[in-house]
Amino acid sequence: MTLAQDLENLEQLRNRGSLSEAEFAQAKARLLQPPAATPLAKASALNGLRRSASDRWLGGVCGGLASFTGLDTWLWRLALTLLLILGGTGLLVYVLMWILVPLENVGEAIRL
Repeated sequence: MTLAQDLENLEQLRNRGSLSEAEFAQAKARLLQPPAATPLAKASALNGLRRSASDRWLGGVCGGLASFTGLDTWLWRLALTLLLILGGTGLLVYVLMWILVPLENVGEAIRL
């Protein structure tokens, strides 16, 4: 059932007297509010992170982060380079992501 059909059904119930104004308003608000994001949904969204097979200099980590977040690749490269210069953390993060984040499929890289 679509949202429009659900709202129409609620309107019909209110017109017939099956729902009071308060019940109608509460049911309509429940239908119109977006579903709450569950921790599982956030974790499954993170599963979409892949190293880039097409936009890569070394391991494709920055290209993958760019396509995942929508930021430009050069911003990720700059951020990791600054972290490398300012304490070496950038190298650790890059190597860990190179090892732990899977490479995207070749078919996905061609479609992009």
